[in-house]
Amino acid sequence: MDAYKNLAVSYDRLTNDVDYSAVVDFYHRILAAEGVTPRTAADLACGTGSVSLLLAQRGYQVTGVDMSEDMLTVAADKAQELENRPLFVCQKLQELYLPRGVDLAVSGLDSMNYITAPADCEMAIKRVFKALNPGGIFIFDVNTPEKLRAMDGQVFLDEDDDVYCVWRGEFDEKTNICFYGMDLFQRTGNTWQRSFEEHQEYAYTRDQLVQFLRNAGFSRIRVYGDRHMGAPTQKDQRIYFSARKGRIK
Repeated sequence: MDAYKNLAVSYDRLTNDVDYSAVVDFYHRILAAEGVTPRTAADLACGTGSVSLLLAQRGYQVTGVDMSEDMLTVAADKAQELENRPLFVCQKLQELYLPRGVDLAVSGLDSMNYITAPADCEMAIKRVFKALNPGGIFIFDVNTPEKLRAMDGQVFLDEDDDVYCVWRGEFDEKTNICFYGMDLFQRTGNTWQRSFEEHQEYAYTRDQLVQFLRNAGFSRIRVYGDRHMGAPTQKDQRIYFSARKGRIK
């Protein structure tokens, strides 16, 4: 079963602890440090559009891109009341094509880890480079290999009144992939429906992703800790990257 097929309608409730505003604020700290003032943005692997909506509320012309039609349906519904509504497009990142260039591309919440073939990840980064305007910037984050390896054998529970999710992590050293098996129970009226989804994340190293960025043509590559402007430390289980297209005027 496709990842996020059944999870889409419950995703926001199960991730209500995610501080999307803090993520967008951190993007703007990076933009300020780089002296960039974008007007257009692409939110890549946008999911249910939480970051897309925040960017749109700050005045950006936003294109949200995701490979899940179910997640995009939720995103479009959430955006209905916005005057400056994002455009949502269903695409894989390794096949990314935007009709017009953008000044800023972001990809949050370890979405790049979900591209589990390194060749596809490198291609996705090349497609992002092509989609950016000259001087544009790409910002994304990943779960570290240490975090994903630590997930092996772990069991987690998320729930509210209408959804109950149990997920288990298993890390495969041969494939370098962390598998998440999710048992999902969702209430419809007085009945509960059970479904199962498997999610996968590839454990990319910092050096590997820096090389992909260089191969794509990016410059001024920076690596940050988890929402702080310093270099990553051993405590950071999530790290951020920023990279520029072309020379800075």
